[in-house]
Amino acid sequence: METSDIVLFFTATLLLNLSPGPDMIYVIARSIGQGKLAGVVSSLGIFAGCFFHIIAASLGLTALLETVPLAFDIIKYTGSGYLIYLGIRILNAGPPAEGETVRSMPLWAIFRQGAITNILNPKVALFFVAFLPQFVNPHDPSARFQMASLGLFFNTSGTIVNILVAIVSSYAGVWIKQSLKNASWFNRFTGLAMIVLGIRLALQRKK
Repeated sequence: METSDIVLFFTATLLLNLSPGPDMIYVIARSIGQGKLAGVVSSLGIFAGCFFHIIAASLGLTALLETVPLAFDIIKYTGSGYLIYLGIRILNAGPPAEGETVRSMPLWAIFRQGAITNILNPKVALFFVAFLPQFVNPHDPSARFQMASLGLFFNTSGTIVNILVAIVSSYAGVWIKQSLKNASWFNRFTGLAMIVLGIRLALQRKK
């Protein structure tokens, strides 16, 4: 990559990672709902899930989403249904017990949900197909390695941003909790956020 391409890639990566999207909203919901550690773990789950898209893009498999509309729709509606399911499950959990600040969820479950949410978002796959190849020489024998390296950098920087968002959101959540004195509000917020994300994903178009 030439110097100008490197600067462009770094700038675009920073701006894209700072732009609020489904992953960041998921992290915010988890951070406010259960605290800083839950937000950080959800960020790491998204980080892990993103590797699926990096590997797929490096191997050229996600091109199927561009050429086969049915494949895009299957992944999109599966991801949408999963998010809505999570939201309804959280809402049906009921209010926390007296003295319990936030209804907790096992960290492994939070990690797994973050990964699955990212994997089942076809927009992430399409993003890697559309964005990363612009900075890779397709005729270079190491093109796949270049694609994977750029994807890893993008994923790592995005995870750093999400972790910072998790920390800030958790402190905001503590402040809101102390102000409202109503912990059940956090469960409702988290559940509704998941449902809104699911609906938003279902309404997205490929182009």
